[in-house]
Amino acid sequence: MPHVRRALLPGLVLLAASLSLAAALAGGPTADLVLTGRMHHLRLGVAREWDEFPEQAEAAALVLAFDVSASGNERTVRLRHRDLKQSWCVLVNGQDVACMPPDEADTISYLAIPPGTLTDGRNELRISSRGTAPDDVLIGEVTVIDRPRAEVMAEATVDVSVHEQPGGRAVPSRITVADEHGALVSLGNVTDATHAVRPGVVYTATGAARLRLPAGRYLISAGRGFEYGVDRIAVDLAKGATASHRLTIRREVDTSGWAAMDTHVHTATFARHGDATIDERMLTLAGEGIELPVSSEHNTRVDLDAGARAAGVRQHFTPVLGTEVTTPALGHFNVFPIPPQGRPIEQRSTDWSALRTSIEAAAERPAIVLNHGRDVHGGFRPLGADRHIGVAGEDRGGWALPANAMEVVNSGAVLSDGLALPRDWMGMLNRGLMLTPVGSSDSHDVARYIVGQGRTYVRCDDSRPGAIDLLRATESVRRGRVMVSYGLLTAIDVAGSGPGDLVRPRGELAVRIRVQGPGWTRAEQVALYVNGTLVREDVIPGGTGAGLKWEATWRLAAPAHDVHVVAVATGPGVSAPYWPTAKPYQPTSTTFRPYVLGMSGAVFVDGDGSGTFDSALAYARRELAGTTDPRSLAARLARYDAAVATQAASLLRARDPAGFEATVDALLQHAPPHVANGLRAYLDAWRTGR
Repeated sequence: MPHVRRALLPGLVLLAASLSLAAALAGGPTADLVLTGRMHHLRLGVAREWDEFPEQAEAAALVLAFDVSASGNERTVRLRHRDLKQSWCVLVNGQDVACMPPDEADTISYLAIPPGTLTDGRNELRISSRGTAPDDVLIGEVTVIDRPRAEVMAEATVDVSVHEQPGGRAVPSRITVADEHGALVSLGNVTDATHAVRPGVVYTATGAARLRLPAGRYLISAGRGFEYGVDRIAVDLAKGATASHRLTIRREVDTSGWAAMDTHVHTATFARHGDATIDERMLTLAGEGIELPVSSEHNTRVDLDAGARAAGVRQHFTPVLGTEVTTPALGHFNVFPIPPQGRPIEQRSTDWSALRTSIEAAAERPAIVLNHGRDVHGGFRPLGADRHIGVAGEDRGGWALPANAMEVVNSGAVLSDGLALPRDWMGMLNRGLMLTPVGSSDSHDVARYIVGQGRTYVRCDDSRPGAIDLLRATESVRRGRVMVSYGLLTAIDVAGSGPGDLVRPRGELAVRIRVQGPGWTRAEQVALYVNGTLVREDVIPGGTGAGLKWEATWRLAAPAHDVHVVAVATGPGVSAPYWPTAKPYQPTSTTFRPYVLGMSGAVFVDGDGSGTFDSALAYARRELAGTTDPRSLAARLARYDAAVATQAASLLRARDPAGFEATVDALLQHAPPHVANGLRAYLDAWRTGR
């Protein structure tokens, strides 16, 4: 091991916001040179991105000075990096070597230093970002290796095959390679017809892959998305070593009768950002076990069928043709299924009403999904507090949402508050907007954001994944017969009926809840919501089992009016390299606790026996029509839950915008506690966004 001298240049840190270490080579010219053996906290911008990082970064750039004897040959730089949200670039003596793409994963990269880049004597390696957004990163453990990259990356070979038990058949899968510290390790493999390759990740169409990698100790894992367990093997590979390993995975989550759908799937080929080509996307879909992938390219129609057949994976899923209607300033909406040809959708519509008219003219009875409703695109946040009152499901401008579904989980754009969108959705159900909740990935990448990590389970026959009846599946989506999964799966049964169904209670309601997940996720808590109000919650002991993690039947008194019932389970996020959950795309806080989530669709309870479902808004409208006297109205509202009181406050504002707060204050003088809670919830939300 060569001796390395390090000298900190504090003036450079203070004046140029960079860090410099000097390293001198004591061994021969062929020895590997360690430039720094530790990780360095760098920061792009002034603001701290995450609380997990110190208040002050070491520098904005890492500058390493070192002495070598230039041979004129290609050499390799090995480095480790984590939490890259922007692109960070490596320069040697002012020449670009490579830019590391944005990826938060802990990763070890091997980059080629072209011949002629190094000079005899003193050289400089600089790592910095050319981005503009704040970015706290860890970069370090930098070594210059006196050999070409291709030679380094082919020091050892491991043949891996992945098989499903019972049966032993080879299956499409994801193979993950990490070092002994859990960092993904770049491979000598490249993408080909049956493999999609990224640092530390290989998706294989056949279940087989020959891994080429530097000598070292590794943990090799194999899985197939949320429904499957993970098998692992530790290997210690010397230079020139070859090995062969068979890994076995089992389906741990029972989803029979429910097809796994990702309603939001992109490729870099058509979206022009991300990194997954259309051919690679076929392999990732099969490797993650998505049975109904919806092609949702921006304002264009791309059928995945031909690509799936060419890749030899068409039997593993049934493609759904859709599009993401990407408007300049009205939000984004996924529409499916749509015909391959036909009338275009006018993405430059002037308002939501015109947009819906255009969508319905282009497709017959489609699912229309509001995407990432709390994110800003084109300066427009559909469900922002300035234009939407979440607790009431009310658009401040009176616009009618042109959708029959909405994303409540988007694993490529998670929120700091994982329950914000589920609350928005339940608020809109109370408003009478019969929206289906969906989970999606919004993946544009092979590995950074995993396709199908957020997903929707749709009630339909999935016994033949390559031949699913799309009409039946789409109808289930439209009718709310779904479950949303992001690491957990929460099923609900109310008096024998499931999501999307209307229940006519006969006395007390038996609410059966089952929480499932693979052995590598953990469920911590389960909660039950009635009309968006939390009515019961419980801690899940253990919660780490494979398959069924928790099950119970809770009893609810039969409601006197119609309500919707939803179950939600949550747990900590996944840090393992084979399925890491992401940090927020547009964070609202520097503090973030990663999470997994499973949510049922809504079961509708016909409490008043009318034979149809009446929303909280319908009841509020009915009671306000009967009286304007505060005492009388408070007595009328007392027969209902807080959600009806919230809608009553909304109607009072619509009736008298200038005076409604005084009217609500008068109501509060006579309202019982649950009614007062509903009224105050509306007032608080109204005042927050105005």
